[in-house]
Formats: sequence, structure tokens, C-alpha cells
Amino acid sequence: MTRRPQIAFLADGRRLHLQDGPIDLIIEATGEPANVRAAYEAAARRFTGLLDELCAELTELREAADPQYCLVSGVVARRMHAAVAPFAANQFITPMAAVAGSVAEEILGAMLAAAAPLDRAYVNNGGDIALHLAAGEHFTVGLMDRPDGNGVMHTMVIDAGQPARGLATSGRHGRSFSLGIADAVTVLARTAAQADAAATVIGNAVDLPGHPAIKRCPADSLQPDSDLGPRLVTRDVGELSAAEIAEALEAGARCARELLGRGLIEGAALCLSGEMIVVGTREVAQSGPNALHELAAA
Repeated sequence: MTRRPQIAFLADGRRLHLQDGPIDLIIEATGEPANVRAAYEAAARRFTGLLDELCAELTELREAADPQYCLVSGVVARRMHAAVAPFAANQFITPMAAVAGSVAEEILGAMLAAAAPLDRAYVNNGGDIALHLAAGEHFTVGLMDRPDGNGVMHTMVIDAGQPARGLATSGRHGRSFSLGIADAVTVLARTAAQADAAATVIGNAVDLPGHPAIKRCPADSLQPDSDLGPRLVTRDVGELSAAEIAEALEAGARCARELLGRGLIEGAALCLSGEMIVVGTREVAQSGPNALHELAAA
């Protein structure tokens, strides 16, 4: 039986809230009123039944991704696999690492297909965001020091002239488990699915393996059906020295630089214990004075 999601506008009357099980979306579009209405209606139509589509292939989506062969058939499931495939040859990763960004992309795509040009639109799936920008438009994005917090450390501007249309944040405080110790890793990429997968990978790389102050436990001891199985996930991080914080951030930054060089991301901001490293273009590195900037060639 098709699921009936919750569909309602928020109190401001501008943003649409779509919720079904673990999928929780905030959507906003701007443009001609008729176009915005058409976009919202299309989002609601596409959202209905989407969770059922994913659940039908959930067993396969929780398996380690093959870097060459895709064994799933749904459009969102295949997008999830495509996003993680570039990482699958060298590490364990499942398509679930890109589920939030892939869903956000799907809903935004439905909105844009149904409506005449919108000025701006976003679909925010728990911090993994798909963006649309018409020429001359921009978004100002806040960088969080941790995914479960409310404090914005810095901001950055994404404008229509940049290729980035996806934004995702991962870390040990987020909705999903992390193998690393980052408080937050925010990634810009050309798509939300790519950003989601890359944020997971970079977040896992911010680490101090074997450090006694880091408490870990098997993922399946916390969530029996976790796609990570018995792999150790971070549950707590004790006091670290300034040198140790820098070492962990540098490990993540090395990963981010590699992905930037491969064209898999447009930039990343890595946060741990109040320190931040930004890897990316000049537009991405719009952060405050405490950040360590690494600027790619303009």
C-alpha cells in the first residue's frame, strides 16, 4: 500500500514541509507565484511513495557498493550508487552514504521539470541540500560547527556562476554514524548526492586511529540493521591537544584535497573542537579569521 506522507506548509507560509518516516524535507522556491505553486505540487507528488521505492531495494542499498556494477534499478537508488561508486574501489561504502542528498536531488528535479523557470529553490533533507539558482541569483549558507547544533560559525556565498549545486554536512554528531571524529564536515559539490557521499568519506578521514580518548563501538550494537555492520563508529571524543586536533584535521584535509583534485567536490570545511580547515576555491573559503584557508587556483 502506498504510504501517505505528511505534507504541510510551515508557519511562515513560504516553506513546504514533507515528512515520511526518516525522510524530512524543507523546501522553498521563489519566482512567479504560479510557478512556485506548480513546483510545490510537483514536489508533493514525487515525494508520495518515494520511501516505498527505496525500501523495496533496501537490502541491496545496505550492501557494499561495487565500483563498476549497479545492482539496483530505482532512479534514486541508482543515483545513490553513482555517487558512492568513485570511492568504492578503495574503501567500504554503501549507497546509503548518499541517500539524503539523492532524495533532495530527486525532489528538486521534479520541481524544476514541472514549473517554468524559478528564481531560486532548495530542498533541504536534514542538512543535505540540493540547490537551484537562476542567473544572477545566490544563496548565503551558514556553516555549522556540528550537525546537531544551532550555532553558525561562518557563512559562505554560493552564486549562480559557481558549479556547486549540492551541499552536505557529515560528522559524528549527525543522524548517521561516523567512523571519524569530525564535529562537522561540510562539502560543496556539483550535486547533492555527490556532496553527501563525499562528506561521509571526508568525515571518516578526520581521525586519530587508536587514540585512548576516543570511544568507539560496533555500529550494529547501536542499530542492528546498520549498513556499517560491526565496524567501529565513534561515540565520544575526550580531550585532545592542539597538536592532535591539527593532526586529525590534516588527515581529513588530505582526503578533501584528493577529492578536489579528482573533481569530485568543489570545496569542504572541516571542523573539530572549534578549529576549522577550509579546502577549496576562493568562493568556498568565505570563513572567519580562525579558519585555516587552503585556496585552490582561481
